[in-house]
Amino acid sequence: MTSVPAVPPRDGRRAVRIGNCSGFYGDRLSAMREMLEGGELDYLTGDYLAELTMLILGRDRMKNPDLGYAKTFLRQLEECMGLALDKGVRIVTNAGGLNPAGLAVAVRELAARLGLDVAVAHVEGDDLLGRIDELGLAGDLRPMTANAYLGAWGIVDCLRSGADIVVTGRVTDASLTVGPAAAHFGWGTDEFEALAGAVVAGHVIECGAQATGGNYAFFTELGDLDRPGFPIAEIEADGSSTVTKHPGTGGAVTVGTVTAQLLYEIGGARYLGPDVTARLDTAILEDAGTDRVRISGVRGEAPPQTLKVCLNALAGFRNTAEFVLTGLDIDAKAALVRRQIEANLPVRPAELEWTLARTDHSDADTEEAASALLRCVVRDPDPAVAGRGFTSTAVEFGLSGYPGFHLTSPPAQAGAYGVYTAGFVGAELVPHIAVLPDGTRIDASRATSDRAPGTESSHELSLPEQALPEPLPPGPTRRAPLGTVAGARSGDKGGDANIGVWARDDDGFRWLVHALTVDTLKNLLPETAPLAVTRHVLPNLRAVNFVVTGILGRGVASQARFDPQAKGLGEWLRSRYLDIPLSLLEDAA
Repeated sequence: MTSVPAVPPRDGRRAVRIGNCSGFYGDRLSAMREMLEGGELDYLTGDYLAELTMLILGRDRMKNPDLGYAKTFLRQLEECMGLALDKGVRIVTNAGGLNPAGLAVAVRELAARLGLDVAVAHVEGDDLLGRIDELGLAGDLRPMTANAYLGAWGIVDCLRSGADIVVTGRVTDASLTVGPAAAHFGWGTDEFEALAGAVVAGHVIECGAQATGGNYAFFTELGDLDRPGFPIAEIEADGSSTVTKHPGTGGAVTVGTVTAQLLYEIGGARYLGPDVTARLDTAILEDAGTDRVRISGVRGEAPPQTLKVCLNALAGFRNTAEFVLTGLDIDAKAALVRRQIEANLPVRPAELEWTLARTDHSDADTEEAASALLRCVVRDPDPAVAGRGFTSTAVEFGLSGYPGFHLTSPPAQAGAYGVYTAGFVGAELVPHIAVLPDGTRIDASRATSDRAPGTESSHELSLPEQALPEPLPPGPTRRAPLGTVAGARSGDKGGDANIGVWARDDDGFRWLVHALTVDTLKNLLPETAPLAVTRHVLPNLRAVNFVVTGILGRGVASQARFDPQAKGLGEWLRSRYLDIPLSLLEDAA
């Protein structure tokens, strides 16, 4: 294995323009072409991986060991590879998933078929499945995937070698942006401020159109959202950046849309990564013109000594029956269903959960509006117990149950479900290999002079809450939805969820930070009441972020609740009523 190439000299080059064309496996297929045709870019990134995606790719690999990567990336490249070469845009993607080497081979084969001369490199080393016993990662269920979150330096080495396309496995989402920026400017491993700024820029653009108005709380104010454009980060030599999009594309880039994305799937003020710890509480956002938001001031600290490992395992089989309850006596009908099912199951599943959604309205003018939904979810290691053993019992009472008995769908076989676990291993125990276009293998790991002690979780919570601003003076209030004056964005973090809530001006934050405490959140969202909830204050963003521990069970694949990825949790919170100062409501009107 050869040594790392020398760092190129710093030459004061202009800001590097890094675009994004994918936020998840299944995102808009045409986005790659739209980004390449829409304007100037230096690099184009694509993020295809999530905890659930790793499980999906794991099942693909079980069926065919040559797979395990995001196949849609190849479909996009077939149309766009020549265009990217013509425009001099280099592509960096984590679409390699569990098999970056296999995807690199497939890209070369595609290029040969298209008659294109393309330099393809890939990054590997994240796959720890063969070492789970050695590293103490086996757990109570045998993982089918075990991947450490690598950083940016393998990407850097691939780009410095002249690669046109770089394919990785499980790197952090922001690393797809940090790698090109570090290669462009020649940053070193201890330039924490610059690296942290690039991490924040990468976090903003990693989820595609979420930075340009997608999933935005105040979407009605943005105008054309029928087809939002994808974001671009213009990163400068010190790590400061400007987030924008191609002219003429839909959506908008505003301080609000960028704030919302910064709050997405985070924990505390420290945003940890394998290359640097970015201090989100130091980020300063400024309106820099139409569809332009500047991010500056981001401080960086040493990364933790450990790398996070995404572990996915198949846990058993899951099935669902959804009963429609119409009209009167909804609670009594639901109780009858539960008694009949539970008393007559041939074998009780290991887990059996009931949820009654009171979507019914009194004196409704449509049958659907008069109906509630009773959902029964079962899980069991035996597919027969969760399959026909369950659904047959549900159907048998079709003519001897509650009046109006029917289901939303016919009985189905049980499907396998997975669970997610986060592990941690010492960074020095994980190989980080850049495989260059000529096949040369380079050790891309970097010695950082001062890694912070502790695991990701302990390091994340070590920052004390900052002094709070003075509350608003007492005055008249009115009960109104929180979302009248505050935005929110929520998402999944393994079995936990985060809810980031931000105010739109300083007075709004002065009220929000004192009004929306952990106790208030638990009162507004009763599902969170029995759980551990941690609040983090981010004054520069006029925001508070809540981490709700365990609300998603064992991760999105376990389907522990109605909204398994917590995507709507923030909007539920915004719909809840609080006593809000009239002065804020008048400003929001």
